[in-house]
Amino acid sequence: MALNRRDFLKSAAAASAASAVGIAVPSGLEAASNDAQKDWRWDKAACRFCGTGCGIMLATKGGKIVAVKGDPAAPVNRGLNCIKGYFNAKIMYGADRLKTPLLRMNDKGEFDKHGQFKPVSWQRAFDEMEKHAKKALKASGPEGVAVFASGQYTVMEGYAAQKMMKGGFRSNAIDPNARHCMASAVVGFYQTFGIDEPSGCYDDIEITDTIVTWGSNMAEMHPILWSRVSDRKLSNPDKVKIVNIQTYTHRTCDIGDINIIFSPNTDLALWNYIAHEIVNRDKKGGGTEDIIDWDFINENIIFTAGPTNIGYGMRRKGEKSLVDGKYTAKEMETISKEMEKKISAKEAPSLAPYGYKEGDTMKNTPGTLKHWKISFEEYKKSLEPYTLDYVAKIAKGDPNEDIEEFKKKLQALADLYIEKGRKVVSFWTMGMNQHTRGTWVNTLSYNVHFMLNKQALPGNGAFSLTGQPSACGTAREVGTFCHRLPADMMVKNPKHRARAEKTWGLPAGTLNPVGNQHIMKIHRDIEDGVVKFAWVNVCNAYQDSASAKHWIKAAREMDNFIVTSDGYPGISAKVSDLVLPSAMIYEKWGAYGNAERRTQHWRQQVLPVGDAMSDTWQWMEFAKRFTVKDLWGEYTLRNGKKLPNVIADAKKMGYKEDTTMYEILYANKGKAYKIDLNKFPQKGFDNSDCIGDSRNVKGGDGKVAKGCGFMVHEYLFEEYASFGRGHGHDLAPFDVYHKVRGLKWPVVDGKETQWRFNVKYDPYAAKAVKKSGSKSTHAFYGPLAKNILQGSLTGPDKKLGKYALPNKAKIFARPYMDPPEMPDETYDTWLCTGRVLEHWHSGTMTMRVPELFRAVPEALCYMHPKDAKAKGLKRGELCWVESRRGKVKARVETRGRNRPPQGLVFVPWFDEKVFINKVCLDATCPMSKQTDYKKCAVSIKKA
Repeated sequence: MALNRRDFLKSAAAASAASAVGIAVPSGLEAASNDAQKDWRWDKAACRFCGTGCGIMLATKGGKIVAVKGDPAAPVNRGLNCIKGYFNAKIMYGADRLKTPLLRMNDKGEFDKHGQFKPVSWQRAFDEMEKHAKKALKASGPEGVAVFASGQYTVMEGYAAQKMMKGGFRSNAIDPNARHCMASAVVGFYQTFGIDEPSGCYDDIEITDTIVTWGSNMAEMHPILWSRVSDRKLSNPDKVKIVNIQTYTHRTCDIGDINIIFSPNTDLALWNYIAHEIVNRDKKGGGTEDIIDWDFINENIIFTAGPTNIGYGMRRKGEKSLVDGKYTAKEMETISKEMEKKISAKEAPSLAPYGYKEGDTMKNTPGTLKHWKISFEEYKKSLEPYTLDYVAKIAKGDPNEDIEEFKKKLQALADLYIEKGRKVVSFWTMGMNQHTRGTWVNTLSYNVHFMLNKQALPGNGAFSLTGQPSACGTAREVGTFCHRLPADMMVKNPKHRARAEKTWGLPAGTLNPVGNQHIMKIHRDIEDGVVKFAWVNVCNAYQDSASAKHWIKAAREMDNFIVTSDGYPGISAKVSDLVLPSAMIYEKWGAYGNAERRTQHWRQQVLPVGDAMSDTWQWMEFAKRFTVKDLWGEYTLRNGKKLPNVIADAKKMGYKEDTTMYEILYANKGKAYKIDLNKFPQKGFDNSDCIGDSRNVKGGDGKVAKGCGFMVHEYLFEEYASFGRGHGHDLAPFDVYHKVRGLKWPVVDGKETQWRFNVKYDPYAAKAVKKSGSKSTHAFYGPLAKNILQGSLTGPDKKLGKYALPNKAKIFARPYMDPPEMPDETYDTWLCTGRVLEHWHSGTMTMRVPELFRAVPEALCYMHPKDAKAKGLKRGELCWVESRRGKVKARVETRGRNRPPQGLVFVPWFDEKVFINKVCLDATCPMSKQTDYKKCAVSIKKA
């Protein structure tokens, strides 16, 4: 049978993928496959999408990627891909791919904020960026220049951006969209362990007896991990139990042994109920059973509490845009709760141990990370309200479910955690992280696992799953948050700043100690007129932020200059003044770090399309525009703190006033990393950033870009890695990662670490225990917040002095509290947002893959059939989803994958035509600054 070229390639790809997972292939198809692949070059890479970190194999031919398959050697996915993973190549070849810089201009060729986009050269683009960045610096100092960064940066891109922002511009106004997806998990780690990132790994799935998902639709959001969970369930269906704890029913619930539908925000109460059962059934708590592992607790854990009146991370009284009347009376109904709120009947019992009663006015102070040691008796007191009756009453999320049946589920849940010898893994994603008490609920998960000694052990542990491919590897580990530096270092810590200054070759005092411009504050600062230059990198900041109408209006109408670097013209690009075409994932060298601490590298497979260039190249070119004299003078920050003039000290280091930031931050040390095209891993692969390429793109100086002339990828990675080596974040050498399918850090003596803090598996834990002279099985060696005050539930008592807790972790007393906005007579329905299997985040890439677009062409409003009937709606009809902030039109779906209970609707956010983030509330966890997209109040009406 003759095959045309299209069928020939498809058959080859199908046969290759089938053989990768051990499926027998007909001989004719196998022969066609072998013939088609004879000129293909296969190489390994990481998947572009979620935080799972699947390994893939890419085939290139004639300068284009022609096939993708799962990598059978990759330990994460073992040859499997999800539906998005198979289309990693097609995301790069959409019809409207950006190929040249675009600037808003008038008919005279001048920049005009109200003009139309017209093509310009890279030189003209950087001319405009330089002019407007310098204008912003003059008007607002370093706080006036901002970057919307990303958990999708490669490690090298994020590190390059951070160096220029924090070391060059002296601005900490760089914050990733990862703030939206796992900042609460980060602060939970810091508060509990004193160090970031999970203790366990994916191997727990095959070892555990129980998987409990909390606010996580793993079947669609982490489908490869869910395939491993499903396989584990099928391996021993009687023993292995799956419990799903969600606000609506979805595909993850399809194989659940127990499915618990809870009312939004009451996951706080559910965790406290389990802890209540543990404590009150234990002998020391007054019960009759030996449940709590007191040897483990006494050796490794202390009990702690913190303030409850921390607000909701919204705008506060006196902020300029509130004073200027930019918020409506309806919006202020919710925002006013940031300053004070009335204690409701629902939350009053849970707040009683902290001194509050129903009707009291709680005066809020902006979120604080402060906490103090308390006794076990005080902790037990905090749990007293969480009886089965109280928790069932406030937490039951399906009004049609019998409350006695709901109680049975809660009891069964607690019994599974408590059962001796039963291994339990708790997984969560955005349900617990995108939460106005996200830090609290993260820490509550560890409470349960600690008391049972079911944490940091094979098959046991609370595990935060990350949403983005390098939210861990770049946003967290590289430190592209406004308050962080690499390897868990903080900008406010003078010793940490000094170390970064030394490594980066900066004069002492260069780095800015004030890091408070998180991603929502950057948006608010643009609206307030403080930030006047903002650059969007590898994200879609104007589609992915709640209360989106405010930020778009500010970007378009105020005196500022917004730049977006992207592969496609998403909402952020359309909002911008300048759009830069970025090289996409396999058009550049890179590395990602996934949710289990696995770092993976890949090589550039093909040349970028058009004149697109990598974000690393863009940052280096931009850095050439700024000198010591331009950036390192004296500045006064908004809080009155002065950044010193360091120009004289820079001269003592051998720099001149006209030395560029490119030379200081990249080239000076980078030149030691040589280009050698005959050496692994460089041999046989393109390297546009370092040596240019055959496209002869004209760069920022108007000349053909010949590359930087050194192996910048290796340099940036090795310099970044130097911060973590010897400090519990050890990474292997650059070349090693090109030989393996990733390694889980810390990598010590060439070996990865599966379970952190466990003496048997973690060399840092073993070292800490040996040094202390104890015989503990664990050492929670994180250094942050390990010398704290002591007190009670109602506050610290300075008379008691401070308590040092080296190598110990913490259990926190934290109550259930209402969110700032709940359904009422006008807005009578909960809104929850999220993703679907076929699309990634804002759909900028996946909506341009024909197969994925056809599968799910629009975002739907999923609702209960009875709600639809009551509102006069039928499946397939259009409805308005309206909140105090805005409204969108969406098509009603009463069947299918997502099945909300009455009183709740689910609308995914991938579809810019159903711009649901115009409706969402920009309240955040006040401690982590992560936005709560999972709950606000809306009305549903026929369109």
